[in-house]
Amino acid sequence: MFIWLSFGFKGEPYKQIKHVGKSIPDFSLLNIDSNRISLKTFPNAKGFIVVFTCNHCPFAKLYPPRLNELNKKYASLGVPLIAISSTDTIQFEEDCYIKMVKKAKNEKFNFPYLYDGSQAVALNFNAERTPHAFVIWKENSSWVVKYQGAIDDNGAEPKKVKNTFVADAVNA
Repeated sequence: MFIWLSFGFKGEPYKQIKHVGKSIPDFSLLNIDSNRISLKTFPNAKGFIVVFTCNHCPFAKLYPPRLNELNKKYASLGVPLIAISSTDTIQFEEDCYIKMVKKAKNEKFNFPYLYDGSQAVALNFNAERTPHAFVIWKENSSWVVKYQGAIDDNGAEPKKVKNTFVADAVNA
């Protein structure tokens, strides 16, 4: 069984580029509003910011306001943000669906927060930590990874961010 590890980036883009160029199949996961969400739910999207995150990781806990900002900025431009929790909920009870719903409400998430209980979507993306961000883009009829790695270069101090890796990838 795949056990989800969660640890953050140290303010550097993830150096391995093995995921860039990989085609990602569509998926359908349960959202915190009890509806199922897939990439097809957004027929006009030209891309997505997909962030693998969770409730328990101290590093992931630093990012909800920035995720709201990214979605606010890019969803209207056809690049919505989708957050996915693929954590082993037996090992990390804080990441169960009911607690995801509560966290999303408390943090006022303005984006879908999806539950990947089987971890199949995380495996398709080769997600390795939380938060682990991907920018995928529509190329012909496929969704292709354009960027994968850190959201930015300073989890602890948002005002000191110098490199906005995800935003840069969407803007490229």
